[in-house]
Amino acid sequence: MDAALVTAIGVIGSAAVTGAAAMYGSRVAGRAQQEGSAVNGFNSLTDQLQEERTELRTEVATLRAELAAERAESARLRLLVQQLGGTP
Repeated sequence: MDAALVTAIGVIGSAAVTGAAAMYGSRVAGRAQQEGSAVNGFNSLTDQLQEERTELRTEVATLRAELAAERAESARLRLLVQQLGGTP
């Protein structure tokens, strides 16, 4: 084999190795990007759920206060009925 043939085979071999490395690097980069997107999506959903939970806790506290007021009013009216001689 002469030097030109050896050089040509070397160039072809290195081109194949370079191409394979580029394909592998592209796959790894694609996976990393997908994983990053998944993590970002998960964080966004977590934030939304925490906001909704906070809103629901506030709503539950308000409803409990309203229920306590209604029960107190009901008890007051029962007592008034009894004082007037009726049965609740």
